[in-house]
Order: sequence, then C-alpha cells, then structure tokens
Amino acid sequence: MDQLKFISRCSWFLLLLVWANINVIGQERDRKITFPDVPGFVSLKCDLHIHTVFSDGSVWPDIRIEEAVKDDLDAISLTEHLEYQPHLDDIPHPDRNRSYELAKEYAKPYDLMIIHGAEITKDMPPGHANALFINDANLLNHEDPLTAYRAAKKQGAFVFWNHPNWIQQQEDAKPIISSLHQQLMDEDLLHGIEVVNDITYSEHNFELAMEHGLTALGTSDIHGLIDWQFGLADGGHRPITIVFAKKRSVESIKEALFDGRTVSWFNDVLIGKEEYIAPLAKSSLSLSSRDFIGPSSVEEILINNNSSARYVLRNLSNLDSYNQSDIIIVEPGGETLVQVITEDAKPLTSMKMEVLSAVVGKEKHPIVEFEIKR
Repeated sequence: MDQLKFISRCSWFLLLLVWANINVIGQERDRKITFPDVPGFVSLKCDLHIHTVFSDGSVWPDIRIEEAVKDDLDAISLTEHLEYQPHLDDIPHPDRNRSYELAKEYAKPYDLMIIHGAEITKDMPPGHANALFINDANLLNHEDPLTAYRAAKKQGAFVFWNHPNWIQQQEDAKPIISSLHQQLMDEDLLHGIEVVNDITYSEHNFELAMEHGLTALGTSDIHGLIDWQFGLADGGHRPITIVFAKKRSVESIKEALFDGRTVSWFNDVLIGKEEYIAPLAKSSLSLSSRDFIGPSSVEEILINNNSSARYVLRNLSNLDSYNQSDIIIVEPGGETLVQVITEDAKPLTSMKMEVLSAVVGKEKHPIVEFEIKR
C-alpha cells in the first residue's frame, strides 16, 4: 500500500513538472513582440539604446542578444557611453567597438540584426546622443561636442538626442532647443529624438520632434535586466521603436530612420505620426461581420487583434452599441465581439474609431475607419 502511495505521489509530481514546463514555454511565447507589416513596408521591431558592462550596464553582451531573441526583436544597437566608463578598472578596453564586435558574434546563430552604435555623453547642452550605423566608435571620442557630432556625420551616422527630459540634466523635465542644438540641426548633425526612454514618456519631447522634423524614437536604455526593469513576468514589455522599412536590412532601417518612418510603443501606447499609426492599426485589427441577431437591427462585429498592443477604441460611428459602451478594448492577440444597432438593418461596411491607446499629438488620438469584412 505504501508503495502504491509513493508511486501515486511521484505521478502527481511528474504531472506538476510537466504542467510547470508547459506554463514556462507559454510565458516564453507570450513575451514575443508581434506587429504586422503595413502596406508598402515591413514593420521592424527595434531597441536602439542598450548598455552592457562595456560602459555602465550590468550584463555581458550575450545577455542582450538572448533578451532580444526572446522578445523576437529584429534589430538592436549596443550604444555604450564613449566618455563614461565606470567598469574600466575591471574591464579595460581601449577599443570602444568591442561591445559591438562581441554582439555580432553572439548574434550569428539568430535572425537578429546588430547596428553599430555609440553614445556621445556630454553635459547639457547638448546632452547625451546616440550615433547609429557608425564604422568606428573610437573616432567619435572627442571632448568637444561639435567635433564628436561632425565625426559621426563623416561616418554617415544617424544621430538622435537621448532623454532630453532627464531630470538630472533638465530639472523641470521640459527640454528646450538651445543655440547649440539648433546648430546641430542646421549642420545636419542631429536627426532624431527620444520620446520614450526607459520608463518615461515625454509629451514635450514628442512636440519637439513634430516641430523640428526630428525622428521620434522609443528605447529601453536598459542597464540591468529587461525582465526585471519592465516587469515581463507581470505582462509588461520593453519600449521599442517600430521602424517601417522597405525591406528587412540594416540599410533599410537607416533609410527609414532618416525619413522619419517610426512609431514608438510604450506601456501599450503607440506614439507617432498618424500617417504611420493609422495603417498599423488597420493591419493589426480586422473587423468581420457575424451577421444579424435574429430578426433585429443588431449586427454582430468581431474584432480580431493580431498584434502585441492592447487596443482601446472609441466608437465614432454614430451607431449605438447593444452590448457595451462606446469604449471597446481588444487585448493583444485577442478578439472582442461588438453588437451594433444599425439603421433599418442595413449591413455595416465600416466603423470609424478613435484609437485612444495611440497618441499623434498633444491630447490627440488618431481616428481610423476600419473596413468590415463579410
């Protein structure tokens, strides 16, 4: 009898292990970031501001590769500080390209693009900036900011202003364009600006991007672990820049960044120009008619979401909902059934929605008309 109890307990233990393993696999799948392509472009998921122990980060470059692969990113850039090297006594490296070279090797088994970058670290103005698509980070290490930016331009770099709202350099968190920043833009030395950095979103940064024609970016600026910083175990996600490129390549990403074809994703909010958020929303959400409910004027519309973003919508179709308010929520990878009271039982061909979980300007959300498939 004791032997049977032992076998029974072992069986339950083995079942528990199998369940736990399946649950872990499910979590690994769930963390993968998914966004559909849009007409004319592929949607590439990028994190272009990352640190390792080769500047002030806490991990070796291989960890950054593994995190990016688990998140199913398309491209990352290890942007180590050129001037700030707190681990230099323990990890001496006169070659500032070392982090990138290691990352390239670690990424070889995976379908992950590594963009060569570095962080030009200066006091305000001009503050910190990332230079991407460079050839040699060592040549950017100059005391004078203008000399460093001009050296980046010689290498064909795309340069963006990092966390302009950072309270350690801007106490009121409201950045302004200084005369030096204006000179950088006039000389075509500054091309983008972070609207999202780590756990902060800045409306002021976004306004500067729109006002000055700077490409808006969202980055993790990760120093520790992605999982811990962004609460992945609790359903969080790292901030990313969705780059709308003509094809999946480093050169296409570069061309798209210079052209400003980006949307940032932060805390389930999409931030960018309406011309790019609208097609992304249309590609992410599909509306299909489930026909009418019996002999009535109520039509059922099923909304499917094939992206990782949580969509919060407001119905602007001037048609009353039968089963909920005018606010419609569609979870990532999920679906929501909406019942709409039509006019004279005429089948709907489209629904106009305000995407409340997207920002295209100060207190402004995009309005998108979704076609209803039958």
